[in-house]
Amino acid sequence: MLLVVKNLILDRNSTVNGIFALVIVSLIALGCTCGKGFNLGNTSSDSNSNSSSSSNNVFGGDNDDVDDTLAKATVKATTAEFANAISTEDFSTLYNETATEFRSQYSEEKLKSEFSDFIRQKKNLLPILAKAISMNPEFTDGPDTRQESGETILSASGKYATKPLPVTFKYEYIKREGKWWLLRLEVYVR
Repeated sequence: MLLVVKNLILDRNSTVNGIFALVIVSLIALGCTCGKGFNLGNTSSDSNSNSSSSSNNVFGGDNDDVDDTLAKATVKATTAEFANAISTEDFSTLYNETATEFRSQYSEEKLKSEFSDFIRQKKNLLPILAKAISMNPEFTDGPDTRQESGETILSASGKYATKPLPVTFKYEYIKREGKWWLLRLEVYVR
């Protein structure tokens, strides 16, 4: 069974990869809870100078608490898009979810180049990433929000307790037009 799953994940057939991506996104949408890092850091300028505490819920409420369930779903969706990008070696879907500040610093080709070691090692990394997206992330910092230049930034750091190596992450998002756009992408498997 494990061999069948590995063959499905690692198969170069675009139909299989598309089905794999659809299954991942479906699991996230339906609420399934079943060596080298890269820092594609916050591209906004001097995030500390304009920071202040948010008085609104990340997802539109009136209290100071971030909705943990929706924050986890956002993080899981990003992790799934990242895993799909590594699997298919196509970063277009992930790149389309990034903020303009991110895009001004990284082209789609540069993003793919930054994660070339992940692509080269995908045979070993995809089973770990597949396990990660079936789990809930464990937050070590956040999720919380801050205000920068009148815009809400969601920040979340944490890990997926995958074996043999954990997947750690730091993601930041900026809310525009009712949607969270990826502003920072750090992923480590070590």
